[in-house]
Parts: sequence; C-alpha cells; structure tokens
Amino acid sequence: MKTTPIATFACTLTAAVFMAVSGLATAQTTTAKPAKPAAVSKKVAVAKKKPPVSANRTNLKTTAKNVAAGIEAAEAAMTPAELAIAERVHVGSLPCELGASVSLTQDDKVPGYFNMQGKNFKYRMFPVATTTGAIRLEDQKAGAVWLQLANKSMLMNQKLGIRLADECMSPAQVAMAEVLKRNPPPSVLDAPKPAVLPVLPAEPLQPSQPAQ
Repeated sequence: MKTTPIATFACTLTAAVFMAVSGLATAQTTTAKPAKPAAVSKKVAVAKKKPPVSANRTNLKTTAKNVAAGIEAAEAAMTPAELAIAERVHVGSLPCELGASVSLTQDDKVPGYFNMQGKNFKYRMFPVATTTGAIRLEDQKAGAVWLQLANKSMLMNQKLGIRLADECMSPAQVAMAEVLKRNPPPSVLDAPKPAVLPVLPAEPLQPSQPAQ
C-alpha cells in the first residue's frame, strides 16, 4: 500500500501536535508543584485574660487603707499641751559640735510631728510633756530623744545608749548662750552666802532714881 503525500503530511502534523502537547503537559507538571501549607513562622500570641479581682482582695485593700487612715488620725489627735510644745520647737538646719548638723522640719500633713535627719540617722518625732520645762521630742520606735534647752539642744539614742549630737544651736539659742556667758546663773553646788543681820543701835541707860 502506497502512502500519498497528503497522508504523510497529515501523519507528520499529527505527530508534531502530539509532541507539542506532551511537552506542554510535562512543563506544567514540572512547574506547577502542589502548594504546600504555609508554615507558621510566628506563634500567635494568645492574650491572657486577667483574673477577676476577688472580693477578698478588694476587702484587704480597703482594710489596709482604713488602717493607714486610722494611724494618721491617731497621730493627728494631739492634746493642746503637746501642740503648744510643738510651737516652741526650733526648726531648720542646726549646727552642732564637731562639725555635725541636724535638720529638723515640721510635718506639713500632720501638725505637731517633726522629721529629723542627720548623718546616718532619720527620725520622725513628736512632742512629749516634761516636768522640767525642757522641750522633748521622741521617736519611740527608734529610741531617739531630742532635748531642747534654752541655750542648746542634744540628740540621744536610748536604745543604743549613745549621744548622736550635742551643742546644737538655733540662732535664738546662740543669743541665749551669749547672755548666759555674760551673766551665768548661780550653780546649785555653790554654798549659800550667810545671812547678814542688821545691827540695831543700843538704847541709852536710864539713871537710877534714889530710894525714898
């Protein structure tokens, strides 16, 4: 059986089309790979819910606030005598002996209380009445005692048994110290001077009368 040129051409065309289709399919298979699921590179942050505030915690906070307010109210409740003592306290930066100094300031929030600060100490003090007339401030928790006299002040720590500062003077105390130097008060150890009794003049003797 002879093959005509038309048949040969048709076969050749069919083969070419088949090869082209096969190559296209192969290329698509090679390039179009199945899509992989996207990898999660970052973890999704899960927002943590804040635990609800319990009633017990709220009650504790309220109680703590009430206790603090009660302490402030107790501190503020001073007697008129204590407040009168507080008005006589010398405040400011007070120089002391040996180059030391003490800073004494009023507490603006709680009348009658004072904040004292110096080298290696810090106290919160309040007035205490005395029988000697001296002005006395105390920090009972720390054991600190501040004594203010007319011509000087001193700071002691009763728990440690030491004197932290001495010869501390405000301007008013410096002036008083100068006055006392010029006119020292009598010491209780000085012997009392003997009392001088006045000498009365002797009465003239009356002449005796003769007996009758």
